[in-house]
Amino acid sequence: MTHVATFRRLHESGCFVSPNPWDAGSARLLEQLGFPALATTSSGFAWSLGRPDNQVTLEEALAHFRLLAASVGVPVSADFEGGFATSPRDVARNVARAVETGIAGLSIEDSTGDAADPLFDAGLAAERIAAARSAIDASGTGVMLVGRSEGFIVGRPDLDETIRRLRAYADAGAECLFAPGLREEADIRAVVEAVQPRPVSVLAGGGFASVRELAGMGVRRISVGGALARAAWAGFLQAAREIAAAGTFAAVGGAATFAEINEAFRPGVPRPPERA
Repeated sequence: MTHVATFRRLHESGCFVSPNPWDAGSARLLEQLGFPALATTSSGFAWSLGRPDNQVTLEEALAHFRLLAASVGVPVSADFEGGFATSPRDVARNVARAVETGIAGLSIEDSTGDAADPLFDAGLAAERIAAARSAIDASGTGVMLVGRSEGFIVGRPDLDETIRRLRAYADAGAECLFAPGLREEADIRAVVEAVQPRPVSVLAGGGFASVRELAGMGVRRISVGGALARAAWAGFLQAAREIAAAGTFAAVGGAATFAEINEAFRPGVPRPPERA
C-alpha cells in the first residue's frame, strides 16, 4: 500500500495521532515510537533555521518535505502554510510542486499574516482551496487536501464563521477539515457534526483532552503542531541557562543518554510492534 493510500485509510475510521517532527532525526524517532503518520510543523522547522514562524521560503519548505518524506517509512503530511502565495493560480502552481515531494497530505490555511486583517476573504479562501484541489487532481498523486481555518489562533474566535468557512472548504474539495485553536468539547463536536462525513483534525496541547476523549467527540486525527519542538527547546534552554547563569550542569544530568540516541539512528533499527 502506498503512503497516500495508507494515509487515506487512517482517516476512514477511528482516531490517530500524527505528531509533528521538525527535522529528519525527530521524524525517525517518532516513527520508532509507533506513530502511524507524521506531519510537518512550519514553526518547528522555522525555529530550527533560527527564524520565526512563516519566514521560510517555498524552496526551503519543499526541500524540507522531501527530506522528511524520504527519512521515514510512514506517511508525512505537509504544513504548507498559506500555499506560499495569495492568488488561487499561484497557490495551484505551488501545490503542484509540493505534491511531488513524496508527501501524503497537504494543508492550506486561510490566514493572511496581517494582524489587522488576519483572514482572507471567505470567498477568496475557498477559491484557494479549489485551486489546490485542481492541482492535486491534475497531478494524479492522490495527496489528501486539508482545509484549515485559522480564526481561533489569529484573534477571530468565531465558531459560526469557522464552521461556515470549513463547510465552504469542503465544498471546494478539502477532504479533511482543521480549525486549530479549538479547545472546548462543544466547539469540537459542533465542527465534527457540521462537516461530516469528512474527517476533522484537532490541534492538541498541554492540558488538553486525551486521545480517548477526542475520539469520543468524533475527531479522526490529532496533531500537536510546534509543541514537541517547544518541549525540546524548553529542555535546551533550561540546561543552557543554568550553565550560563550558575556555571553548573544539573539539568543536563537528566538528558537522554548518548547510547539511546545514537543507537536509535543506526541503520535497520526496527519499529516497535503495532499497537492493538
